Amino acid sequence: MPATADRARAAVDTARCTDLTVAMVQCDTRNPPGDESAIAGLLRDVLHGLGARTEVFEPAPGRISVLGTLGAGDGSRPTLLVNGHVDVVALRAEDWSVPPFGGVVRDGRVYGRGACDMKGGIAAAIEGVRACQDAGLELPCDLQFHLVADEETGGRWGTAALLAAGRIAADAAIVPEPSELGVGVAERGALLAEIRVRGRAAHGGDPAAGHSAIADAARLVQALHLADFGTEPHPLLGDPTCNVGTISGGSMPNIVADTATLRLDRRVLPGWTEQQVLAGLAAVLERAGPGIDHTVETLAFVEGSELDPDHPFVHRVRAAAGGAPVRGLNLGTDARFLRNDLGIPAVVYGPGSMTVAHTADEYVPVDELSAAAGTFAAVYAGFGAPGPG
Repeated sequence: MPATADRARAAVDTARCTDLTVAMVQCDTRNPPGDESAIAGLLRDVLHGLGARTEVFEPAPGRISVLGTLGAGDGSRPTLLVNGHVDVVALRAEDWSVPPFGGVVRDGRVYGRGACDMKGGIAAAIEGVRACQDAGLELPCDLQFHLVADEETGGRWGTAALLAAGRIAADAAIVPEPSELGVGVAERGALLAEIRVRGRAAHGGDPAAGHSAIADAARLVQALHLADFGTEPHPLLGDPTCNVGTISGGSMPNIVADTATLRLDRRVLPGWTEQQVLAGLAAVLERAGPGIDHTVETLAFVEGSELDPDHPFVHRVRAAAGGAPVRGLNLGTDARFLRNDLGIPAVVYGPGSMTVAHTADEYVPVDELSAAAGTFAAVYAGFGAPGPG
């Protein structure tokens, strides 16, 4: 099997993979507003070129996921799923030194919104199939591509919709998010919440006659940033965190503020439920100041997830990637749906770094595109064949 994997890896065409990354970046799929139709035709053509059967899944107008299947799909062979999102985050063009949707190739990098997160990873996963075909290899597995909408705002119209429709079934999965070519097996979840603090207005010349919601909110902010949430550090994810990202309140400088609002991002470890996170948050807020009049509203909750680093599929992907290290991610991906809801062993593996995702002049290194494509080719060539995983 190593010889077969080597043949597949050697057939990777870096220029072809780079060109596909560029073509995908040139499709504007910003979310918000949320419309993946600009890239759907390209993806269908590419998957058809591989010999895949394709389908457009559109649970809401413009929220398009493109599905592709290589193989009989009748359950006679193991199924490997590649799940990657095609939506990208918003941007300010004036912050960029290159056109955000130009797909500029310069100094060994492809620049553009989504180049790193995660159109480059999808291109590498597709190039892995092309390499296997160019090497004359018949895949020992069925291969599915779910190139999905809406990951950047929670997955409601993408992977979550496919899950609700009963459209996901696989023996293992790879999510080609940027992982610096490490194998991601754990990721944090997040609670986004709004805290509203109420005070009592008074004239600014006599602040003691009122009760400042802003002063109370300041106490809560300090407590949240210094909080010990009472959990042991995760070996790959470290400690849970809390960041108060916005604060607003009051009406005028000469009026004691009667309201203040905080919005926070509370990162959580795998296994924590929304109820547990809210209870821990309530305990911290109570210690900050008993009697502070406040309410907490959940804006969004995303579960953490993890896969045993010793799982055979993790070993298979690490071996294909030349012994790549296991990693934890401080953010969430669609892998959580696969792991938590379906029990599918899913790893995150792809080119690029999350440190440049969502930034101006986002890029993916061309050499990492090539290396990732080689890993995908090796995984495809061996999945379902005798051996580990």
